[in-house]
Amino acid sequence: MRIVIAPDKFKGSLSAPEVCSFLAKGLQRGTGGNLDIVQIPVADGGEGTLDAAVGSGFTRRTATVAGPTGQPVEAEFAVRGHEAVIEMATASGLALVPRVQDGGRPASADATTATSLGTGQIIRAALDAGCRRIVLGVGGSANTDGGAGLLQGLGARLLDSRNNELPPGGAALANLHSIDFTHFEPRLVDTRFVLASDVDNPLLGAQGAAVVFGPQKGATPQDVGMLDAALARFVEVLAREIGFRAVKAAEAPGAGAAGGVGYAAIAALAATRRPGIDVVLEFTELAERLAGADLVITGEGSLDEQSLLGKTPMGVARAAAAQGIPVIAVCGRTTLEHSQAAAAGFEGVYALTELETDVNRCISEAGELLEQLGTQISKRLAAGRPAGAASTKEDLRV
Repeated sequence: MRIVIAPDKFKGSLSAPEVCSFLAKGLQRGTGGNLDIVQIPVADGGEGTLDAAVGSGFTRRTATVAGPTGQPVEAEFAVRGHEAVIEMATASGLALVPRVQDGGRPASADATTATSLGTGQIIRAALDAGCRRIVLGVGGSANTDGGAGLLQGLGARLLDSRNNELPPGGAALANLHSIDFTHFEPRLVDTRFVLASDVDNPLLGAQGAAVVFGPQKGATPQDVGMLDAALARFVEVLAREIGFRAVKAAEAPGAGAAGGVGYAAIAALAATRRPGIDVVLEFTELAERLAGADLVITGEGSLDEQSLLGKTPMGVARAAAAQGIPVIAVCGRTTLEHSQAAAAGFEGVYALTELETDVNRCISEAGELLEQLGTQISKRLAAGRPAGAASTKEDLRV
């Protein structure tokens, strides 16, 4: 029997490759190692996208770039031939802000001065590696700078009325007077960008980057108003430099993603925005690798109503359904009713909370519990029983 395991991460617990590994170990234990198991870690374009790329044959690379506060960080990206996958959070992520690393909340100062400079620098590293198609996975960013830092990382100079370079961060854009593209990276001309994002917010206004996402990054109500106005100034000046497309891009769905990095990608890099899960399933070649499978297992940490809105398990379920392959889900916990799971295409859902009611233990012992679930699933298959979830907790004891 051939089984494809294609899960997302269990956030706060296991990476997608770890989920694959533990589940595969349990599956093989239940059948004495007689299964043909294919492991394909996947993601929805945010955290975990790099793991999915590496699991699909990309090579992991590192580059020293400026983090969101300006301190150097070792950021990762992945390369396969002339294609690169960049997870911007590794260079400009909120988790890189010291207060967040220490378990505290980001401060107002971080929200107004955080930069996406490192994301531009890591794009340059990908260009140096010979890449001319770049997937930019956005999410978890610390900045609200409209992607101004990204442009600086690619050689643009953001100047005030006295021709001095602006300091980093979104707040400084209020003093933007001109943008010098003289030394902008020339290799971008023949480079194609894909913006992997499920965020459809515009750059400005009530649904924009500052108003909707700024508070999550430490912005006060006063900061939010200031940042939104500064981003509007950025659009105005950029339009003078590159034309009306800069104005149009500010209104495009996804422009508000990652503190406005989506805007810079669309306006200055001509990026095409696509749903993250679609992009990941494409470069992992999931559809092709499903051929001949008897069962597909997907999942994520929390399988809930949000999952049904196009997150990883749904993307995998659609791909499996297209080839008539049954699919089940594993998760840390689920809030879905049986009817909802069935309507979404899952023949069964296995949750760690069915084995262990203590949620903290489900998180800390997720690997061991996943092995148990894998063993349970394979024993049911070996006994000729459907792969759907067990009907009682007794059935879960293996």
